[in-house]
Amino acid sequence: MADLRSNFIGIKSPNPFWLASAPPTDKEYNVRRAFQAGWGGVVWKTLGSEGPPVVNVNGPRYGVIHGADRRVLGINNIELITDRPLEVNLREIKSVKRDYPDRALIISLMVPCDEDSWKDILHRIEDTGADGVELNFGCPHGMAERGMGSAVGQVPEYIEMVTRWVKKHSRMPCIVKLTPNITDVTKPAEAAKRGGADAVSLINTINSITSVDLDLFAPQPTIDGKGSHGGYCGPAVKPIALNMVAEIARNPVTAGIPISGIGGVTTWRDAAEFMALGAGNVQVCTAAMTYGFKVVQEMITGLHDYLDSHEMTLPELIGRAVPNVTDWQQLNLNYVTKAVIDQDACISCGRCYAACEDTSHQAIAMKPGRVFEVIEEECVACNLCVDVCPVENCITMRELEIGEIDKRTGIPRGGYANWTSHQNNPMARAAE
Repeated sequence: MADLRSNFIGIKSPNPFWLASAPPTDKEYNVRRAFQAGWGGVVWKTLGSEGPPVVNVNGPRYGVIHGADRRVLGINNIELITDRPLEVNLREIKSVKRDYPDRALIISLMVPCDEDSWKDILHRIEDTGADGVELNFGCPHGMAERGMGSAVGQVPEYIEMVTRWVKKHSRMPCIVKLTPNITDVTKPAEAAKRGGADAVSLINTINSITSVDLDLFAPQPTIDGKGSHGGYCGPAVKPIALNMVAEIARNPVTAGIPISGIGGVTTWRDAAEFMALGAGNVQVCTAAMTYGFKVVQEMITGLHDYLDSHEMTLPELIGRAVPNVTDWQQLNLNYVTKAVIDQDACISCGRCYAACEDTSHQAIAMKPGRVFEVIEEECVACNLCVDVCPVENCITMRELEIGEIDKRTGIPRGGYANWTSHQNNPMARAAE
């Protein structure tokens, strides 16, 4: 059976599945239950400076986007960092780490943007036995208005400065948690690297309003008739997270920096996709909040089975897809496919026909008896029919052989050619 033991920036855990800093990691009771369920590590819910505790709202804290079957697709939260006393958190962290020495335990931190505040909090956590710190530069609500969270994460110079302070005043491995609420995620990642970060984690939550109550005319969740933007997470943010992880993994400046992948990880397959794009491990929140801590057992079993079936080790999976991530202009414009419908699998629902006829290229014909056939002369291989078909593998895309005539253009399929050399590119012609 595949070995899932993880060594992420020197932090060892029995598997690469960690709980992210969030409500599930808010207290000793939760974390102990998480470890008993099988989680390899946790990032303790963000701690702040000692002093008057943070005050959270006492009304609803979450808004949600549901799928048609009421499956949770995304959660918006307006909860802040921990509102429990610092000393209580530190005492509990020390107790948990003492009893679970083989599990990764990371402390998430967020304090005002001055060196003394960071020096003080780092000094206070040194003797907990925790394995590392994660700098929360991502939260888009509540704390950002106070000059913390994403207010720091959106300014690369601040990221570099604070990271340097942390490395100066602490012996602990340092992970910088990045905000997605920025145009180019490689810039803060580069800043973290310059500051000496041992790793980056991403993505934190996306600034959002998930819905509006059309009776109260206020965003949800609603607090005394008012609503606010919050942080969006869950399966719906996974595509955004995958792209940002890949951008950091393939950026020459940040390539090689360890990445902890976050954002919509619900199954082992989600985790494997993050790892294939360069993440050394993954952090999970929404899946645990939706299905409970034991959801990790499916992740562990599934990743075991996948690696065994592919005769692959965990290190061999990490980053394996990065070389295949490229920019649009490098894609092969001579690659041609055509849709093929398996008539034996087709249930004659007509979704492919409706989608193609109304919104695409009119490349599917409906014959008598509701038989649907591809019109190759019109098919541009957009893949929409595959995406809307409710029967898996009923519609597939057939690749044309080199030299085979494309019935739509009448041109034989050629070899590799991208936009940089294409005859229709004025800049390519100018360079000749």
